[in-house]
Amino acid sequence: MSADVEFQPDLFHGAAADYERYRIAYPAALLDDLLRRSGSTGHGALLDLACGTGQIAFALANAFSEVWAVDQEPDMIDVVRAKSATAGLAHIHAVVAAAESLAPPSSTFELVTVGNGFHRLRRDAVAASIFGWVKPGGHVALLWSGSPWMGDSDWQTAFSTVLDRWKGTSADRIPAGWAEQRLRRPDRLVLAEAGFESLGVFSVSTEHRWTVEDLIGFVYSTSFLPRLALGADAPQFEAEMHTALDHIGSDEDLKQTIDFDYDLYRRPDSMH
Repeated sequence: MSADVEFQPDLFHGAAADYERYRIAYPAALLDDLLRRSGSTGHGALLDLACGTGQIAFALANAFSEVWAVDQEPDMIDVVRAKSATAGLAHIHAVVAAAESLAPPSSTFELVTVGNGFHRLRRDAVAASIFGWVKPGGHVALLWSGSPWMGDSDWQTAFSTVLDRWKGTSADRIPAGWAEQRLRRPDRLVLAEAGFESLGVFSVSTEHRWTVEDLIGFVYSTSFLPRLALGADAPQFEAEMHTALDHIGSDEDLKQTIDFDYDLYRRPDSMH
């Protein structure tokens, strides 16, 4: 068992508003498929770990009688609390906590979800904890999606060129070697060693049309280049993005087919 690379606990500080506004929602078809495959009863409990501003928690809230939305970033949980209060969803419990310090009762959850964030956790410890938190026969789903810089269209090449140059100004925000560590010990291996059985990877693709402002906002929603990291240089970053992308044409040309995926695991029944 290898120790995971440690991420700073406050990488999204100040990014919650951009995260809520500019992150692309998981398609309903993907989430409906997840509920079907995981056998949601409509009366169980959901745990959404590293929940951000609650994109998964709110999208699945009607399929569970209790929802825990957990994130270690207070700004994110402030948004979750405000949204749940506005929507009158009293069964959503917003919790500020690191995943490894959470202590729910054992065998509580029908489903545990992690949206594009499992690699940031202490995976071995968290996977072992999740195995105890989820009911026998319950499920864990790791969800993720493609990013706007993933592609080879003209606008993506121009976008990536500017982004890579600016990412270099904040390279120390993300620990070196995290991707290599994940390749050496993939998530599926970590979860298998914790006792889960893999049920496969399931995908839905959608076409999305970006605007330049949306692309800038998406960058600001990331851990590697949020507004606070850029500080007074943000206007220059935005100007360079406009210079690189405005010549592409109208926003109609900033098209991307985005792949949304989830990796599903099951805790074996106790009789097994």
